[in-house]
Order: sequence, then structure tokens, then C-alpha cells
Amino acid sequence: MPRPAKSADAPPGTAGRPRRPRATVASGFVTGMLAGLQRQGRDAAPLLVDAGIDLAAPGGRIPVDRYAALYNRIIAELGDESFGLFSQAMRPGSFEFLCRSMLGAPTLAEALERAGRFLHLVLPDLSVTIRRGGDMARLQIAETRAIGARDDPARVFAFEWLLRLLHSVACWLVGRGLALEAVRFPYARPAHADDYALVYTEHSSFEAPCLEASLRANLLDLPIRRDEAALAAFLDGAPGKISMLYRRDRELVFRVRDLLRDALPAALTVTEAAARLHMSTRTLHRRLEEEGSGFRLIKDAFRRDIALSRLTKTRHSVAQIAADLGYADTSAFYRAFVAWTGIAPDRFRRQVQQQADAAPSFPPDATTH
Repeated sequence: MPRPAKSADAPPGTAGRPRRPRATVASGFVTGMLAGLQRQGRDAAPLLVDAGIDLAAPGGRIPVDRYAALYNRIIAELGDESFGLFSQAMRPGSFEFLCRSMLGAPTLAEALERAGRFLHLVLPDLSVTIRRGGDMARLQIAETRAIGARDDPARVFAFEWLLRLLHSVACWLVGRGLALEAVRFPYARPAHADDYALVYTEHSSFEAPCLEASLRANLLDLPIRRDEAALAAFLDGAPGKISMLYRRDRELVFRVRDLLRDALPAALTVTEAAARLHMSTRTLHRRLEEEGSGFRLIKDAFRRDIALSRLTKTRHSVAQIAADLGYADTSAFYRAFVAWTGIAPDRFRRQVQQQADAAPSFPPDATTH
């Protein structure tokens, strides 16, 4: 018999059709995004409330759809698509014209060169260059004017943001995931760097003179496959939409997450996943690498998101949650959860309950003005 959907993962009325667990992003990506507001002396609290984000939430994880909503709200509040981080604002509409400047290029190499020239006009504090060398190419982002102290969250976010933006647009333009072989970041390793493996690459290093992202040189010869009609759909909800941890160009990532969900409580192996996708294990590894991910990374992130949801929304015991997620013993789940969040699962649940108890309550007929 088919296994019924668990209430923590399926909304009312969708029994038998469990939805994907909500992917999450480390709160460090949010605090950096708020730095420009804080520099201007603006209160970020209303925007966080509007987006449904609590930075003090146990575990320090934020649903990526709420992150994307906050992204767009900050831009609207500041009138600046670069979050108030630079010497001049990047006016709303700049992202659209960045995309348009790249759209008519014959190849990805020319598109990225156009992006660099356009950004020189609207974002003069950073320079973007692309260089080939043998089998590899390097996308470099360097300061032309100091953004802030070396490890300032504003400066860290500025580099994170621009690389993610250019990489996401490039993936969309050629219609496939583009694996970053390695990225060197120009600051010390931040607390949320574990998420870099899913956002950028597993091969991240720090303390570099400038940001340098390496990719296979032959990817620059890929043709641009999008047109004006596709651009209209792409811009709906952008640029916040494309900043999300699991991008839409990662089709195979989603398919693997669905397989992992459907297999629960069994812990699906990469060999079993490949067989269900009708491909070899080697092909699955290669295609996930092309999308900038890997089976182990997807499995860890999937288990983390399910665990956070069930600890928050159900009264299942920690042992039951561990078993439901396919862990052989509860201690293995404890170790994994501490690695994800920095705290044990039972402590996480207590903190969630304490926050709920401390929240103000109103009688059913109360109104607010």
C-alpha cells in the first residue's frame, strides 16, 4: 500500500501528494543583505516581519522563499538593486537591462563580457572580467573602491550577491547548470560558509586578493538559448527569485530530492537513485556536478529541512524523526543535526516552544490598526 503523506510535509487537502520540503538558507545570507539598510540608519524589523523572517529562530535557517521575498522588499524600500552597499545606487530596472545586454550575445563568453561593461556603468565599485587560460576560465570580481572592512558582512554579501547573480543569469541564458569548479573568496571564511557547497561549489577557499570563480573554458562557447519571450517570464519575481538556494535550472536536484522524499523512511543510496532515474551512477554524479551539486549534499540538505520542519510542527520524538529520516541510530541523527544548526535537536525544539510561549496572543475578536 502507498504510504500516506505525513502532516508535517503536506498541507490539508493534499494527502497522498506530499509537497517538497521547504529548502532553507543560513541566516548569514540575510544579515549581510540587511547591512545597507543599517548603514543608512533604517529599521529592518518591519521588512523582516513582512517577509515572515525571524533571525533569532533556533537553528539559524531561513526558508528560501522568504529570503527571496525579503530580497525584493529591500530593493523596493531602498530604490537600489544593490542593497545600499555601494557608493552609488543601482537603480530598479538595472537587472532587467543587464539581462537584455547579455541576451543578444552569440555565446556565453560575449554575454559575460557585455555584463562586465554594463556593470562598470551601474556598479563602478566592482569590476567584472572573464579570462581564459588553457582548459579553464576565470570570472574575476574585484574592488575598484573599498566597499568596507575586509570581513564586514556588507562586503562579504556584496561578493556573494554579485557572483550568485551572474552565475544564475548565465545558467539561464544557456539553458543548463554551469558547474563552478572552484571559487576563491576575498575574505575570511564566514560562519555560513557550509552553505557555499550548495550555492556555489564544494571547492571554496578564502582570503584571496579578489573573488575568482573557475569553470571549464569550453562552457564559454555555449550558445545563448533564450529570447525576449523567455525573458518576460524570467523577470517575473526577479531578481529575488533567482537568488534562491535551489535554482530553477537545477532540475535534477529537484528530481533527486523527490526520490529521497518518496523513499522515506528508507535511506536511498546513490546507486538506487541512479537506477530509478534510468541512468548510471557515474552519469548521475556527472549531471549533478554540472548543476553545481552532488548526491551527498542534496541528501544532507533534504534531511536537514525535513528535520527542522518536524521538530517545529509535530510532537514526534527525536528518535522517531531520526528513524523516519533513515538514520540507523538516534546518535547519528544528533551528530548530523548539531553539524547543521550548532545545537542538539531536543534543545532546538525547546527553543521553538519557548519562542511560541513568549509570543503575544490576542483574543479571537481582537483587531489591529
